[in-house]
Amino acid sequence: MSTVISAIIVNYNAGELLHNCVDSLLKCPQEIEIILIDNASTDGSLDAVQGLSGVQIIKNPVNVGFAAACNIGARVASAPYLLFLNPDCFFKPGTLLSLLEAMSGDESVGMAGGLLTNSDGTEQAGGRRAVPTPWRSFVRAFGLVRFSDCWPRLFFDFYLHKQPLPDHAIEVEAISGACMMVKREAMQDVGEWDEGYFLHCEDLDWCMRFRQKGWKILFVPSAQIIHALGVCGRGRPVFVEWHKHKGMIRFYQKFFRHQYPGAMMGLVTVGVWLRFGLVAIYYSAKRAGRALGIGHG
Repeated sequence: MSTVISAIIVNYNAGELLHNCVDSLLKCPQEIEIILIDNASTDGSLDAVQGLSGVQIIKNPVNVGFAAACNIGARVASAPYLLFLNPDCFFKPGTLLSLLEAMSGDESVGMAGGLLTNSDGTEQAGGRRAVPTPWRSFVRAFGLVRFSDCWPRLFFDFYLHKQPLPDHAIEVEAISGACMMVKREAMQDVGEWDEGYFLHCEDLDWCMRFRQKGWKILFVPSAQIIHALGVCGRGRPVFVEWHKHKGMIRFYQKFFRHQYPGAMMGLVTVGVWLRFGLVAIYYSAKRAGRALGIGHG
């Protein structure tokens, strides 16, 4: 049986979740090539998967970032379908079949993602979404989505998980890089992940570029993936937020510069970094509070 899917997992200190992720792939009935790219983990997470049959491990000497690691995996992959998967994701055996069937039914589909859920089965934000333009991000950041019932076009929320779950695969503007299946021919047409992003927003960038090239993106609700959101970056929240906000700036300037004059884009940039400052202060204060609590325990 020929290999149908090349699963590319980028690991950075995912702990025991990495083994759960690999195990869910090994239990799938499809012939899967598993390529694990490790970004210089220090937690011993690789120990449980070393030597497993069908798992190829590539160790980077330093953390090169998510996009660059995905590209390393894609360059050695051999299957017609590439599955980019976070190490904190796992699923039931039929999940990948649902994604494959949805993609093979339409030649114009280049990318598909499933229903991302928490461990209790509730849907996470990000699995199905519209593109977060600067205006849409402003609306969400300042809680203006509360006015969406009266003015839906103006105060639209780009996260779609609060909408009723469809009973079939639907086309969306963007999905999450946590679990993203891509046709090889589509990736060859669109190009690799943009390595200018280190962490966060690279999946939105890719979705934008796929749609610009005419490839459809599907959200497949029957493909359920349990996602332990944010585990890999939990110990370094300010570091993660720095790269998230830096990625937002790159994303906005790359795709929306023509819609926002120079002064307006300058205000967007200031707003993003102001938000980062507030988030950084919050996490720093939270960490200091925990340290004081421990000191008086």
